[in-house]
Amino acid sequence: MAQGIPFAREYGGTLANRSFGGAQVSRTFYARGQTGQQLLLGAYSAMMRQVASGKVTIYSRREMMDLVIVDGRARGIICRNLITGKLERYSAHAVVLATGGYGNVFYLSTNAMASNVTAAWRACKHGAGFANPCFVQIHPTCIPVHGDYQSKLTLMSESLRNDGRVWVPKKKHDTRPPTEIPEDERDYYLEQKYPSFGNLVPRDVASRNAKEVCDQGQGVGETGLAVYLDLQEAIKRDGLEVILKKYGNLFQMYEKITGSDPSREPMKIFPAVHYTMGGLWVDYNLMSTIDGLFVVGEANFSDHGANRLGASALMQGLADGYFVLPYSMGNYLARAGACDLSTGHKPYDKAEKAVQAATEDLLKNTRSGKKGLQTVDHYHRQLGSLLWDHCGMARNKKGLEYALNKIPEIRDDFKNNVLVPGTGQQLNQSLERAGRVSDFLEFADVMVRDALAREESCGCHLREESQTEEHEAKRDDAHYTHVAVWEYKGEGTEPALHKEQLSFENVTPSQRSYK
Repeated sequence: MAQGIPFAREYGGTLANRSFGGAQVSRTFYARGQTGQQLLLGAYSAMMRQVASGKVTIYSRREMMDLVIVDGRARGIICRNLITGKLERYSAHAVVLATGGYGNVFYLSTNAMASNVTAAWRACKHGAGFANPCFVQIHPTCIPVHGDYQSKLTLMSESLRNDGRVWVPKKKHDTRPPTEIPEDERDYYLEQKYPSFGNLVPRDVASRNAKEVCDQGQGVGETGLAVYLDLQEAIKRDGLEVILKKYGNLFQMYEKITGSDPSREPMKIFPAVHYTMGGLWVDYNLMSTIDGLFVVGEANFSDHGANRLGASALMQGLADGYFVLPYSMGNYLARAGACDLSTGHKPYDKAEKAVQAATEDLLKNTRSGKKGLQTVDHYHRQLGSLLWDHCGMARNKKGLEYALNKIPEIRDDFKNNVLVPGTGQQLNQSLERAGRVSDFLEFADVMVRDALAREESCGCHLREESQTEEHEAKRDDAHYTHVAVWEYKGEGTEPALHKEQLSFENVTPSQRSYK
């Protein structure tokens, strides 16, 4: 608010609250249906003030390609200038990664297309532990997939479930328009199954149940992979004007994308990959297992467990950046002392040569004149489909082992047959994507291994061998109350698993019930 963020207020001027998934009380401050965007704009505006005052310099259109380690400490990075293709060296007393999550490993997610795992994965290959990589949030209110060549999914705000009712037709494969399906032929499955919480169950429960009814043939839309989110009752109760004040921008966005007016017929929604809880391991000072390498926001694993409830969307980025890092980094700098900040050291030469070699490797097939080459997206879609089917909401040992064997096949095919036109000395978005997908193909191996090692249901990830008689997630705190930290051991070698045990002094973890 101090940065000018327009949070909603009650008539008397106090901050307004509303409910969110997983809570029965109104505990969430909000800014219509665009809270995240407003917080982002507030933080960005504050940063641009510092840019204008000369305290911050922005190097835009650069991508981090590698981490530079000098005498065991993170001292710099190698970047690629995305416009010219030139490699650039940057040195520092410490390095901070705030590079987001890895949700795009699934190809389709709500993330921006440029979001990737490259910076975190390159750091992991230098010795930074990667924690809980299989923990991914599947968000229940996304606009469903509409074609094989769709590149991104659009998130509809969680806030819609305050007034919207989720339902599917009781009759399987019912193709009637929703307005022609009478009330007694509708299955309000969340309200019936979870009477205490209804449509406000947590994201993992809502997502898993949407998948379940679609698997049973009750899904709607052309693909059958969607359920209805219906605000008609709220519109009749409160009036369209009131509902538009709450969700008007969401109604406009949905209609622009789908051509359907939510004020006249229900929205179609389906779960999609949204947020990643795994990331580089950090201590309470936000420093990774590499001295001098700090990791903040979604790029680290902290704060959020296997199930990230609503209302904490930007907690990691804002809390880490505003309240933790400015103090913990100062402590590190005082301990580390002064150092030579020139970029002529051998570690910089070695890192730059490694980046150049990797770039040449990605371009080699195109120059060879080989026939039958495939695009980068061809392999990304293959990987994403494999992970969604076998390492997504529902997992089992057989499927995970299949994925573990299939990933090296896709990776080898990618290395030998990927088509990356152009050169490395120019603007080349195909090369950018190829580098990111190459990292996704390596990272996916660790992700699946983590899911295979965790033989319990955790958050949105139902381990089919670990479920209750009512098909709810069954936890196993006796064996899995730990953070799984994976250490890279080199190409072709299995990563090492380290377990950081979790202790709870004031609360006891227990099986959740929303009924």
